[in-house]
Amino acid sequence: MKIAVVYNRESQAVINLFGTQNREKYGLETIKNIKEALLSGGHQVKTFEGDKNIISKLEEFMPSVISGERPGLVFNLSYGIQGKGRYMHVPGILEMLGVPYVGSGPETHALALDKVVTKMILIQKGLPTPKFTVMDKPDSPILDDLVYPLIVKPKDEAVSFGLKIVHNEEELRDGVKTIYDTFHSPTLVEEYIEGREVNVGLLGNNPVEALPPVELVFGEGEQIYTYEDKKNKSGRTVEKVCPAPISEELTKKVQQLAIDTFNALGCYDSARVDFRIDKEGNPYILEVNSMASLGADGSFVFAAEKVGLNYNDLMNRLIDVTCERYFGPYFLNNTEDAPNKAIDLFNSITQNRDKIESELKAWTNISSRTEDPVGLSAVRRKLDDRLKKLGLKVVDEYTNGRSAWTWETKAGYKDGTLLVVPIDIPGDRTGFPIPFRKEQEWIFGEGIASSRGGIVTMLSALQSLKEQKLLTSSKLGIFFYSDEGRGMRYSSATLKKAASEAKQVIVLQPGFSGGKISEQRRGSKKYSVIVEGDPLRVGNLSKQLDVLSYFIQKAEKLKEISSSDKKITVAIQDVHSERYSVLLPHRVNATVIVTFLNEELAKKAEQKIKETFTSSSSSMRSYVENLVERPPLIRKKNNPTTKKLKDICMEWNIPFGTESSLLATAAGEVPQKIPVVCGFSPASKGLFTPNEALHRGELIQRSLLLALFLMDQ
Repeated sequence: MKIAVVYNRESQAVINLFGTQNREKYGLETIKNIKEALLSGGHQVKTFEGDKNIISKLEEFMPSVISGERPGLVFNLSYGIQGKGRYMHVPGILEMLGVPYVGSGPETHALALDKVVTKMILIQKGLPTPKFTVMDKPDSPILDDLVYPLIVKPKDEAVSFGLKIVHNEEELRDGVKTIYDTFHSPTLVEEYIEGREVNVGLLGNNPVEALPPVELVFGEGEQIYTYEDKKNKSGRTVEKVCPAPISEELTKKVQQLAIDTFNALGCYDSARVDFRIDKEGNPYILEVNSMASLGADGSFVFAAEKVGLNYNDLMNRLIDVTCERYFGPYFLNNTEDAPNKAIDLFNSITQNRDKIESELKAWTNISSRTEDPVGLSAVRRKLDDRLKKLGLKVVDEYTNGRSAWTWETKAGYKDGTLLVVPIDIPGDRTGFPIPFRKEQEWIFGEGIASSRGGIVTMLSALQSLKEQKLLTSSKLGIFFYSDEGRGMRYSSATLKKAASEAKQVIVLQPGFSGGKISEQRRGSKKYSVIVEGDPLRVGNLSKQLDVLSYFIQKAEKLKEISSSDKKITVAIQDVHSERYSVLLPHRVNATVIVTFLNEELAKKAEQKIKETFTSSSSSMRSYVENLVERPPLIRKKNNPTTKKLKDICMEWNIPFGTESSLLATAAGEVPQKIPVVCGFSPASKGLFTPNEALHRGELIQRSLLLALFLMDQ
């Protein structure tokens, strides 16, 4: 599970520094301890400052999750940067973003931080709290009849800032002045309860568990827990005793009062309620800490240890109670009945999101365009190395060493599954490669969908199978090729032979949104059309037609060949003209592509193209040459491979569907008798453009689906 630990410490990344500045900070040691504790629980953890950049950072860190996978959440330690409502800032942002988080909501923090409002709620609920009044300024009248000694503290500060005992009006007004000058805040004045100080930590929700009470023993000096005590600057040691040496009856009473207070303020997951117990044994609620300190020496952690929760267990318990609150106690039910090996595969892939995305970045940063032999060689060597480490071996019979390579497990792939993946990036590309970048749902980069997504999906699935000791026995083959951009001109024959040995073939070409794969793809034929004629001067008044005008007229007629009903399309992809100086063009070079399902219609289209550009005039000459031929993939009824994939997706609640495609792929080269599916790679957008992107969530979905599919091979 991805967990972002969000805190405030050094960053002041805001538009303006304005208003009350935060004085509370978590220590670096505590942040480190929390991170290590969560890592020990098998989570993926990163730490972030809770500033204006938190939204973009979380978008990158927390992609969409797959069903059954624990979604990412925030472990909130943020006290805010500035303002009186600073406790609420990060929780409010997270609620807007729809990101789950540990701890109470912004409304609860607002109540708990305002000690006056807290006391009013306690009084309304009939819960005991010391008598109090509020003084806005040092010279404000004292309106309530309070008995000295009194406690003064800022109305909306924490960590005992400004806390002081006063014994007369002079000390009272002096204390209020200090608070007013320091915090620009009204002062809460309440009767001092002479006696013992106890606090109760609370953990969980519905029902919330009250931890054993902790008593603070102050020794010499004032019997209150000051800011200087908490920061070890007072010169004395405040001893913590847990469980507090009070009667069983009083223990249960303060625990129940703590629970009632927790519920009255609408707290979640954890909190701490502070009490004073007078000489007659009557408890009074002083305040509620809606963000109880998780420092290793804090009362909350100390009490948790007494019920058997060490630091690591406590931090991970907070994650569990948060997940239960958001998603219910059984939100992993859809995997509970699955075989253990399947769950292990699920955990292996979902818990390695960062590693998988890092590997995707590494592959994407290696450019291997179709016309780049150096880049293609680098990718091939890297892939060779990975497959060797996975324990696969080369199948020499189905490897030509130039454009096609076949590997297999020790069990071989005969009567098993052959995975087909391109390693080149098709298309005429110029300039520098598009840089890798991540967004919430999409990952961008050159060739990331057309090539890299398939490679990483395959390797992630194989790695998880190896970790579970399932790869060696799997009947599995890998066919990768480097001439997708040339229409598999050199590798198609090798693929046909290799595929004929398999029981089924899966082609890792880009898929479609919603988890759709392709069972039907059109074939394609690409033609070079050259039209030549006499060079003519601009403004020539003769009736002779110039070459470019002639080509445009003929090209319009090609539209007549296309038919949506017959699923055939004829289109011009490229046009380039040549001319001398100021003369009109004398040569036009064009590329014409035909996509089709029916081979007979494709042959007729070819004949029509040739006839269209044939001229009876000796001054106009045309040449039509077939450059690429790619057969179609025709949908078969009751495809067993599709059925098995669909069954797995239904069991694991993974999106699945089928789609037809206009683009020809390697799937068309597979012999008709062999079941094949295409578009198994993650969904794409902007394919073959500078904005090419791969669906971030489907990278994990497809890796898991492939691993589960191959598990029984």
